Amino acid sequence: MKHIAALQTGVTGTLPDIEPTPAELDAIDIEMPLILAEVELLDAEIITLDRSPNELDTRRIRRARRNVLRARRALTNQSAALGTSGVGA
Repeated sequence: MKHIAALQTGVTGTLPDIEPTPAELDAIDIEMPLILAEVELLDAEIITLDRSPNELDTRRIRRARRNVLRARRALTNQSAALGTSGVGA
């Protein structure tokens, strides 16, 4: 029986530097409020997975959804303002 195996260097070659670029880090910083709001919503939803949500859970989820929408609106407005002023083009 003959074994067939790919050599790792033959398949992937040498990996480039996989650190994020400064532009990618700036983009993450800009999106961080939205990311945190989505994590908060996910946490609120996870709490209710194994039981039916009570009034406090319902309020927490509703507040987290509003925070996500608020963060999305702010991010959209910020990117629209940057796009129309020519900054970053």
